[in-house]
Amino acid sequence: MFSKILIANRGEIALRVIRACQSLGIATVAVYSEADAQAPHVLAADEAFLIGPPPVPQSYLNAAKILEVAQSCGAQAIHPGYGLLSENADFAAAWEAVEITFIGPSPKAIAAMGDKIAARAMMAKAGVPVVPGSGPIVDPADALAFAEQIGYPVMVKASAGGGGIGMQLVETPAELEKAVKMCGARAKTYFGSDVIYLEKAILKPRHIEVQILADHFDNVVILHERECSIQRRHQKVIEECPSPGVSPEQRRFLTERAIAATRAIGYANAGTLEFLMDADGNFYFLEMNTRLQVEHPVTEMVTGLDIVAWQIRIAAGDRLTFSAAPLNGHAIECRLYAEDPVTFMPQPGTLTRFEPPAGEGLRHDVGVVSGSVVTPFYDPMLGKLIAWGSTRTEAIERLRDALARYEIAGIKTNLPLLQTIVDSPAFAAADLDTGFISRMRQTVTA
Repeated sequence: MFSKILIANRGEIALRVIRACQSLGIATVAVYSEADAQAPHVLAADEAFLIGPPPVPQSYLNAAKILEVAQSCGAQAIHPGYGLLSENADFAAAWEAVEITFIGPSPKAIAAMGDKIAARAMMAKAGVPVVPGSGPIVDPADALAFAEQIGYPVMVKASAGGGGIGMQLVETPAELEKAVKMCGARAKTYFGSDVIYLEKAILKPRHIEVQILADHFDNVVILHERECSIQRRHQKVIEECPSPGVSPEQRRFLTERAIAATRAIGYANAGTLEFLMDADGNFYFLEMNTRLQVEHPVTEMVTGLDIVAWQIRIAAGDRLTFSAAPLNGHAIECRLYAEDPVTFMPQPGTLTRFEPPAGEGLRHDVGVVSGSVVTPFYDPMLGKLIAWGSTRTEAIERLRDALARYEIAGIKTNLPLLQTIVDSPAFAAADLDTGFISRMRQTVTA
């Protein structure tokens, strides 16, 4: 087992990795920008090193500086968290040259799944259903021709990206040329590649994902599925495990396809296969996230497993000690953002008060405290509230009560939106799809 791990991230996920390291008796190293000098993850680590000014390209995306710090402090491994450099194949490969272990899948697997066009082809070959889609789109004329072939609406997507960035729904030919140019430019900015492609849009889909763990001995374990349909701008806001919309037969189907896909790419470590489910119950592969997911706590709450600790153990060469994951009760996660609950615009400022509520079945993964400054430089997520119950109804009741007792002052947050969602009859009835928030956002009182 490693004796020291560097965490190439910030905020709540850096704190989460620190807790897993502490449970394994591993020393931790934090990195931070000038804006994060007093951040909780910096204070919680055993060592911390400044890596640059606030802008992300000059600090948390500065791979050379992070590599330099890891070598100088004697770290044996590096955990990338999620976002930032976590799915950068070149970043993962750089550690092999200096004999520092990258806690995640191989650079080859990251690269294979990072190219969405190639990933779709690989999944189809492995027997995993994919949404009808195109190859690389060179110019708007190609897009128009393909869209006419498969029919509107279509999704314009970045081949190198995920998480909702570089993605746009297009309903008419008049919108398509602008969308192709916009998505290509955005993809170039965020992912370094302007390659885009088209997919047939699945109307009112549910977003279902499957969590996997795989070791280096060809053992693959499915840690059940998560419902991630409640989204704004294609980014998740509320997630739960298990999905209330998946039947036992569908669960078996997803399990079989997820195992086949994982083995097809020789994958080892934690990963997530994402699917869209249409109104008829058909599943279509969306993408594979080759990293830890933001919503991993709901899976941990129902399985009792520490996914981050297992990431570390697998990277250290350990074999999975179980062939199936327990499923106990139901868990729901709300992402708390420093943003206007109606416009979704970020709301930087000082948190004059931040007091998460205590209670049975509650978990808080947060990256701030009272007095923390939310800067405009980074993602505005403050943290996550997770509620567990023996049933979905009990989990909702605990979640509703906890949201009502959250004490936040100093800046606007999306707390009113979360309360509106959890109080809605449609949420209680699990009548969910990816358009859920867009239909109800105007009912929110900011």
